[in-house]
Amino acid sequence: MFRKCWLTLTTLSLAVTSSLAFATNSSVSDMTTAEVKGADVADSVAPELTTKVTGKESVVANQYMVAAANPLAVEAGYKVLASGGSAADALVAVQTVLGLVEPQSSGLGGGAFLVYFDAENDLLTTYDGRETAPLAVRPELFLDKNGKPLKFFDAVVGGRSIGTPGTVKLLADMHQKYGTKAWESLFEPAINYANNGFTVSQRLASSIERDKERLSRYPETQSYFFTPDGQPIKQGSQLVNKAYAQTLNILAKEGGEAFYTGKIAQDIVAKIHGVSDNPGYLELEDFATYKVVQREPVCAPYRQYDVCGMGPPSSGALTIGQILGIVSHFDLKTLGPNNPMSWQIIGDASRLAFADRGRYIADSDYVPMPHGLLDENYLAQRAALIEKGKALTEVTPGNPPWDVPVAYADDQSIELPSTTHIVIVDKQGNVISMTSTIENGFGSRVMSNGFLLNNELTDFSFATHKNGYPIANRVEPGKRPRSSMAPTIVFKDDKPYLAIGSPGGSRIIGYVAQSLIAHLDWRMDIQDAISMPRMVNRFGTYDLEQGTEAASFKPVLEKMGYQVEVRDLNSGLHGVLIGNGELVGGADPRREGVVLGD
Repeated sequence: MFRKCWLTLTTLSLAVTSSLAFATNSSVSDMTTAEVKGADVADSVAPELTTKVTGKESVVANQYMVAAANPLAVEAGYKVLASGGSAADALVAVQTVLGLVEPQSSGLGGGAFLVYFDAENDLLTTYDGRETAPLAVRPELFLDKNGKPLKFFDAVVGGRSIGTPGTVKLLADMHQKYGTKAWESLFEPAINYANNGFTVSQRLASSIERDKERLSRYPETQSYFFTPDGQPIKQGSQLVNKAYAQTLNILAKEGGEAFYTGKIAQDIVAKIHGVSDNPGYLELEDFATYKVVQREPVCAPYRQYDVCGMGPPSSGALTIGQILGIVSHFDLKTLGPNNPMSWQIIGDASRLAFADRGRYIADSDYVPMPHGLLDENYLAQRAALIEKGKALTEVTPGNPPWDVPVAYADDQSIELPSTTHIVIVDKQGNVISMTSTIENGFGSRVMSNGFLLNNELTDFSFATHKNGYPIANRVEPGKRPRSSMAPTIVFKDDKPYLAIGSPGGSRIIGYVAQSLIAHLDWRMDIQDAISMPRMVNRFGTYDLEQGTEAASFKPVLEKMGYQVEVRDLNSGLHGVLIGNGELVGGADPRREGVVLGD
């Protein structure tokens, strides 16, 4: 492993206000990837809006800890750990409950990336449970009859956008390798809530209300999320899901393979082909041949630390690594979080990294990629482009070292995922950092066997070429779409130091990078680093979190030359510090997640 280190300074207390104004995402409904620059399309709006901000404090434990996006899911994982279960055991309980209580974000019909530290073997590895494109897809998947890219939600809603789900296979593979509890027992909490009902949270109810038009499109989805008289279910309602309980019972008794070779897969394929207004292409062969891929982690040095995460098809670790590699050439520790110069450096480093991301990063099993995106000399060259006090007027992809350069056009995908992040540390010191998703909020809006199916294929570029050059992230049979998910484990002296990650579309990268800098450069407590107001720049516009002190940076950033937008920024970070004989966890106040441990 690399051995460079994060240094840390003083804490900045930027309190998040108790309520944040809403924005709408209706502008995306009619957006096509041809109408704006490809890079500027991605996440022009947040995938989920803040409904409530709750003050939270760090949680301290000594033996084990779990952090996730809903208290019921965290409690389920906590009980598994308390009874001696492993992190892999707890993961099954957490994810199956999350798929029920926050179905807009993740579930059995989606996919995930997982970074895992195996304490017994002192080994860090990653597992790619990303969805795959059907073997029957063609390049024109998201083009209309005139060869033009479809409007975003015309592509999303229905069967066309659905890729082969990977979450169940990932859970099963992890349990087979690292589980200690009986597989069947781990489904009991989710089965109980599905059969007997759970209380609908404010977050779920508000998400249904905002998406009620699209959720009403298909009968099975409508009947679940709406009352018999057609009204969206309200906060505080009891929601029962017998079909989900039946699915979980099958998986509990027959194992994860039952999802890919039995009635569940058959039902999904039939449902996708039966969507009359927008059918899809998944076949039973796609399920039968799906595999989770174990990959080498991507580790980037920063100060005296190694920041490790998921490589392609995720862009998370590479892009975060580039951001940190660029800002390492500046003294952020001395500048501190109150200095606008810090944010100019972070913002332009992010823009430079995103330019490379948009051109080069895709599923490396399908397209060649530069090997030198994290090359020290290359990042020094990129850092030299930043002029203190003046925003970069133009940002273009660089020329990183690689063996056989290939000319690519810039990506033209629209990435609006609604995701969730889970961190688990068990008594043995095993660590899981996993980001899980069904892509857009409520995915494809198509439901089968009690769970929603993803719309992951819209993470591909809708266009395949531009000006005669291929786009690396174009759709191809069996290919995995590029993602921004960034499950991360930071190492200090070759030992796990921090596990962290977030939902939030391509802003995930900025959320995680900012939190790392806040904790490791500015000495913020992990909860303060997670709670601090978000400031993100990917493509030139500086997004500042409304209702917080971040908005006060608007005039000075504009004077530097940035276009600035004050807006809702709904991160959902979870992080656990590991070391010094204790665990310290934090959960994002913008969502309903919690941390539990002993």
